[in-house]
Amino acid sequence: MLFLHYSRKSNSKLKTIIFLSVLFLYCFNSRTAYSKESYDEDTAAFENTTHIGTWVTVFSKEEILYNLKNADKLIKNCKALGINHIYLQIYRADTAYYNSTVLPNDAYSKMLTATGGSDPIEHIISQAHANGIKVYAWLNILSISQNAQGNIIKKYGQSVLTLDRFGRTSLIRGERNEMDKYYIREDQLFLEPGDSRVRQYITSIVSEILKRYPRMDGIHLDYIRYPTAMPFPLGSRFDSHGLSYGYNKINIQNFKQATGLDPSTMPKTRDNFARWDEWRRMQINNLVKEISKIVRNTYPDKKISCAIVPSIDRTYFSTFQNWTYWLKEKFVDYVVLMNYSEDTHLVEMNSKAMLAQTSNSKVHVGIGAHLFSERPSILAEQINTLKELYPGGIAIFSYDDLIKNPSLKKIMEEMAL
Repeated sequence: MLFLHYSRKSNSKLKTIIFLSVLFLYCFNSRTAYSKESYDEDTAAFENTTHIGTWVTVFSKEEILYNLKNADKLIKNCKALGINHIYLQIYRADTAYYNSTVLPNDAYSKMLTATGGSDPIEHIISQAHANGIKVYAWLNILSISQNAQGNIIKKYGQSVLTLDRFGRTSLIRGERNEMDKYYIREDQLFLEPGDSRVRQYITSIVSEILKRYPRMDGIHLDYIRYPTAMPFPLGSRFDSHGLSYGYNKINIQNFKQATGLDPSTMPKTRDNFARWDEWRRMQINNLVKEISKIVRNTYPDKKISCAIVPSIDRTYFSTFQNWTYWLKEKFVDYVVLMNYSEDTHLVEMNSKAMLAQTSNSKVHVGIGAHLFSERPSILAEQINTLKELYPGGIAIFSYDDLIKNPSLKKIMEEMAL
């Protein structure tokens, strides 16, 4: 009798467990369906209307900015490949590839000569809009590449450059010490965002571009960050084993005035390190905010996007890109992860981590077609993987890499159908 009683009781428990399990699965599936509906509301159904973008560099072998036929070819290719957003580089290495009065106009003059007097940027915008494609002005903000004779250097001298704790720029060819055996610098000159002259200079360029090209759909901010080194330290308390930047004299002076601390000599406590790291985040924040204010107040219909490194740790502790704050404060509309790798699993993990921080529609994922020339199938693999994550969009670096490789181009054409 005891056995029979136990069996019936166990059977009852089993039925209860089965019922609850079925109920859980039903609720989970219903929630999953609801989540996808939410995604549809948030991203307007990825498969149908998501942003598919591409970066067009000033070094394009197609010479997009110097050849109107190739500019038309750009639009035709984008249409065929399902690309509806073009990030058109027009400011790089402190050089204007547009009609400027803030900067020397040498590059733009060459563009006009090559096109017979027609502004290629206006031409691209017109042709793109006629085909339902948006165009963003892609600007390299704080990197001036290796242009030690750039306009801003001639105007203010090297005092506007950011430095590491040894007082060096991030150029590899600069002064070296024993530690250089253990890390790799970016080999570019970067401006110091904590210098008000730099912020004023950058905002004047942004204002000019928007004024010159009012039909531009938005601006795409690249290199809006501090330089970094590999491997990167997780904050300044690990600088003894790595490199970080921001040790520009003006930036240090401003930090001293605000906190009474000198990052080079302050007591090495966690609190002090955290204050110095947060200070550098604030300098990037301030620059993003000032650019945003110009756009929002004067051109409220324009979108603002930012390219960021695809790592929560690196953006927070190394490049000091507090991107979730930018999105929260609506300084920018969305960010684009520079998620360039041949390893699709790594791309997926990076994307999941970043997408988890905010609304999917505000995080777009960039993938590096320049890495896939020998294995074109990786392009389709990564796009299909990303589609399952419902990002706000996908961007491909770069346009030239897509069209010069028939296999990559064919994959994009097939996926656009």
